[in-house]
Amino acid sequence: MKTNELTLKKAINLLEKKEISIDEVYNDTFAAIEAKNKELNIYLSIEKQALKKAKKQEDKPLRGLPIAVKDNFLTQDLPTTASSRVLDGFIPSYESTVTKKLSEAGGVTVGKTNMDAWAHGSSTETSDYGPTKNPRNPKYLPGGSSGGSAAAVAADLTIVAIGTETAGSIRQPASWCGVVGLKPTYGRVSRYGIVAMGSSLDSPGPLTKTVEDSAIMLNFMAGKDDLDGTTSQLPVLDYTKNLKKGVDGLKIGVCYIDHPQIKNKEVAESTKKAIKTFQSLGARVDMIPTSHNLEKDKVLSHEYAISVYTVVQRAEVASNLSRYDGIRYGADRNDFGKEAKNRILLGIFGLSNIIKKDELVYEHAQKVRSLYIDNFKQLFRDYDLLISPTSPSYALALGATSNDPMFGELQDMLVEPSSLAGICGISVPMAKDEKTNLYLGLNIMGDYWQEEKILQAAWAYEQVNKII
Repeated sequence: MKTNELTLKKAINLLEKKEISIDEVYNDTFAAIEAKNKELNIYLSIEKQALKKAKKQEDKPLRGLPIAVKDNFLTQDLPTTASSRVLDGFIPSYESTVTKKLSEAGGVTVGKTNMDAWAHGSSTETSDYGPTKNPRNPKYLPGGSSGGSAAAVAADLTIVAIGTETAGSIRQPASWCGVVGLKPTYGRVSRYGIVAMGSSLDSPGPLTKTVEDSAIMLNFMAGKDDLDGTTSQLPVLDYTKNLKKGVDGLKIGVCYIDHPQIKNKEVAESTKKAIKTFQSLGARVDMIPTSHNLEKDKVLSHEYAISVYTVVQRAEVASNLSRYDGIRYGADRNDFGKEAKNRILLGIFGLSNIIKKDELVYEHAQKVRSLYIDNFKQLFRDYDLLISPTSPSYALALGATSNDPMFGELQDMLVEPSSLAGICGISVPMAKDEKTNLYLGLNIMGDYWQEEKILQAAWAYEQVNKII
């Protein structure tokens, strides 16, 4: 095994024991990037001084290991474009909180990864720099918007990566690329220094080869940040301490697989196998019926979340993108892509049009959003965890987004409710299609600030369901 193929945990251990060197890690990583990046289009920029920086970090917890960073995190030494020509060549004057914290812990940004432009999409096909291809099968999409980061991990072009999720943008590409993707509770990880998409939704998180690696990364990413007023003051746990505690005695609810859009499909059948795994590990697992009304002991249908997310996210996009006026950054608004222009227009509509009486479309959507929050609060009074498929299908073929303005919402529909509510979730590989080499993910959701619990469940499941 080459050193770039190691997990984060294994690489740290081998470096500590001096059984491998940091030179080997970067030589193997850069060799893999040289061999694969041209075809897969994963990295938009590379830190040429990465090894030099790594040698100064070897005594820190992350040992100077390479981290692939989604191109919406501000980085002082590398361009930050959010995969949009509007920011082509932009070098930030300050560092994002997350990348700064990871650097202080000994990590090194090895490069910036491709993404849907402005994080608008679930495919990485809206990037102004061309689509990223799925390393498991280059004829297929990697998902998005953190598609480049998920692909970097799957292709072993990094040890670990980070991305952001607004409504599936970590978990969905993790599912399609066959890696682990963790979306923390909104406010657990700072958004400062991240190109904003949906400010009330954006959640940075890790994409990794194993659940344990995600736990390690969260240890260094999480925490209160005075520069982000939405971050929580709750103390950061050591998420690796009780990782192997297991799920014996936990009560788990299963969501959405009885819905006509999902029922009898392969994702539903794979989820049923996951149910048996959790039962064999000592968990009590119940089916939670899907409902189109807010009812006790039922999960509110994801269909409403598609509409709510469409309105809320686009309204916040219109507000956030208004700062890119051609004065403070290199290019003007003519360089916005088609997807960004569409979202700005719809966002302005939602912020300016009245749906009934004096209520704006945006205000009405936020009221429906509160129903999802209430629904999850009720369910978590009865259940320790909730599970569902991450995505309704395996990865779709390149070009699938053509002329489909709702592609992202439909591919993220099973994780949109939890993103709207702001709860935590993690996607772990659940099934593999031997013909295409593509993967399905299992979405494990927890109540607010219950990252430790979802990591425990994901680790227990991963040990039994070893498909990678």
